Amino acid sequence: MPQTINIQNKLTNLELSIQLSLSGLSFCILQRDSNTIHALKRYFFDSKVNPVQLLEKLKDVFSTEPFLKNKFDNVSLIHDNNLSTLVPKPLFNEDCLADYLKFNSKILKSDFITFDNLDINDSVNVYVPYININNYIYDKYGSFTFKHVSTLLIEQVLKIEKHSDVPKVYANIGKNSFELIVVNNSKLIFYNTFEYTTKEDFIYYLLFTAEQLELNPEILNLVFTGEIDSKDELYIIAYKYIRFVFLGNREDQYKYHSDAQPTSNHSNFAIIHSF
Repeated sequence: MPQTINIQNKLTNLELSIQLSLSGLSFCILQRDSNTIHALKRYFFDSKVNPVQLLEKLKDVFSTEPFLKNKFDNVSLIHDNNLSTLVPKPLFNEDCLADYLKFNSKILKSDFITFDNLDINDSVNVYVPYININNYIYDKYGSFTFKHVSTLLIEQVLKIEKHSDVPKVYANIGKNSFELIVVNNSKLIFYNTFEYTTKEDFIYYLLFTAEQLELNPEILNLVFTGEIDSKDELYIIAYKYIRFVFLGNREDQYKYHSDAQPTSNHSNFAIIHSF
């Protein structure tokens, strides 16, 4: 079980961010006045759940964790799934949301579809949020904001690489899936989410993507973020095939409470940049 973190009730101006996936949950609490992260916690599930079960998991955490009893001035959700696609803004039509998704995602007629604007590269991210979670958070807190995880990842990578002149492949590693973001000459070239079980799954998707984009493994830079370190089997197998492999850096400016330290400078990449 995760260690319990108590935030003193006297703290004010707190903001809560929640990242939701079918493999786990993450929570982050920022005190805006002091620019300090006071809580940063993750919960991994033993097996993949469905959206109904995900809501029950979320309710369990809210009912048991003292750090979630605080009053929050702002609440945001990050929907982490593979039900998303990017559309160039000049081609975007809000009446065609389902049409954009149906070619690369399995969607239902009952699915609620929405979108995030990505002004940084003049595109629109169309996706399916966990609407049952949205409804629960609205009932609990009233107004809140939500985005897709890929919106946050793409925005941050493009900010970091705005002066880059070499191909960069970012691999953001989760428990059962990872996101690939490819930039070249400060432009977004590719984004996709892949599920994996073994290190061989991972390296296949990575090398296949590089081949399709005509990226030379001797030249491109592979940057890992998320839940990984240099001893991880994904890092080790990547280093066999890619010449330049690095661990990334969030480049955030927050201070961290002693009980809310990230495991590394490249972990919790999306949620920490959600404020």
